[in-house]
Amino acid sequence: MAADSLQGITRFGTGLVDQARQYARLMRLDRPIGTWLLLWPTLWGLWIAGSGRPQARHFIVFVAGVIVMRSAGCVINDFADRHIDGHVERTRDRPLAAGKVAPVEALALFAVLGLIALSLLLMLNPLARLLALGAAVLTVIYPFSKRWLAAPQFVLGAAFGWGIPMAFAAETEVIPRLAWLLWLSVVVWAVIYDTMYAMADREDDLRIGVKSTAILFGSADVFIIGLLQVVLVTGLLLAGREAGLGIWYQAGVLAGAIQLLSQLWRIREREPEACIQAFRANNMFGATIFAGIVLDYTFSLPA
Repeated sequence: MAADSLQGITRFGTGLVDQARQYARLMRLDRPIGTWLLLWPTLWGLWIAGSGRPQARHFIVFVAGVIVMRSAGCVINDFADRHIDGHVERTRDRPLAAGKVAPVEALALFAVLGLIALSLLLMLNPLARLLALGAAVLTVIYPFSKRWLAAPQFVLGAAFGWGIPMAFAAETEVIPRLAWLLWLSVVVWAVIYDTMYAMADREDDLRIGVKSTAILFGSADVFIIGLLQVVLVTGLLLAGREAGLGIWYQAGVLAGAIQLLSQLWRIREREPEACIQAFRANNMFGATIFAGIVLDYTFSLPA
């Protein structure tokens, strides 16, 4: 009897660990690229809003908030796509599509993450809290926008850049023109990298009826991405000028522009794996721009 009880406890514990692993996969904790792509623009905004010295409390809240909201976004995205992911080679093993997590479990996990995000918001001022409502709405509607909007990447970009006006609201209690210029730049950036991502799934998306800019742009996809990259670099340079950033920041943008050209070259043949690699390379682009911001503030601050 004791042996049977021990085996039962062991099986129960193993089951809990396996289910926790599936929840982690549902939140994409094993694939942090999306977290980084959400975090970099938030840090851009936080550092510029704080003139190179953001409050430590805000830094902690925003980093934690990025992790929580990205996780929540992945959960609700997979819930919305649970009947679609199984028909796409790259996504058919996701926990909901594979039946390893039940839809009700996903909704419960989304609710828990929402409560954690709400607790973080209580540490911010009223204006930042108000803006957070916009972030919540964008997080929920993006997964469903792929059914009716020809360019859902713009909704994704709006969501991924929303940390910028929130950072300015938290640090300065106002949202200047600079914040919206940076936000628009991030919207363009997200359209660029998520179009690359969607190019890898274009045939599957056409077959199952999911919309994306990769489908909308068609054979002009690489050309349009190149044009958007020019818009992105221009927007970042204008934002830097508005913020009073100098040579270190400009050098960061130049280095980032070279990386963008490398990505464009990589996707020229539209090979799915090359498109995914170009998408992932945007993590380094975000880090490069952030490095330029930090270096500029570091060497322009008084000794």
